[in-house]
Amino acid sequence: MKALSFQSFQHSIRHPVLYRLFLLKNLPMAFLAGLHVQEFTQSSAVVTVTYRYLTKNPFRSIYFAVLSMAAELSTGVLAFAYVYQQPVKVSMLVVNMQAQFYKKATGTIQFICNDGAAIQLAITNAIQTGESVIVICRSSGVNRQGELVANFEFTWSFKRK
Repeated sequence: MKALSFQSFQHSIRHPVLYRLFLLKNLPMAFLAGLHVQEFTQSSAVVTVTYRYLTKNPFRSIYFAVLSMAAELSTGVLAFAYVYQQPVKVSMLVVNMQAQFYKKATGTIQFICNDGAAIQLAITNAIQTGESVIVICRSSGVNRQGELVANFEFTWSFKRK
């Protein structure tokens, strides 16, 4: 049942129209910023953001808040996929975030999160125990040259409602 739920959500995210509707309903600022889920599997997600008028800062690079949105989406899309259509409702919330910036973000930046298994385990534990379970998810942003631009850590909390 869990695999079907994940696959159903994965199909929606991969479908161009359904993905845009998902963003408009749930993350309208991500829609405006042009965030794109480039890859999405049970273990990882890759989200891209491109330097353009709506994402820029006065220093001719991508505004840090937009980078944060893209990094969070790379972790959040995995979390949302695992709580999607669970037999019980599960709340999910970012309770902490840390970031380090290394290089000016210009062009297209890819944020990669490989914490799908840890997220799935945390959600399973939250459902089974009824207790709040936290997991730290990492997302690394790289430019087209493969250079590290930023690292983010998001602490997600999951709890059965």
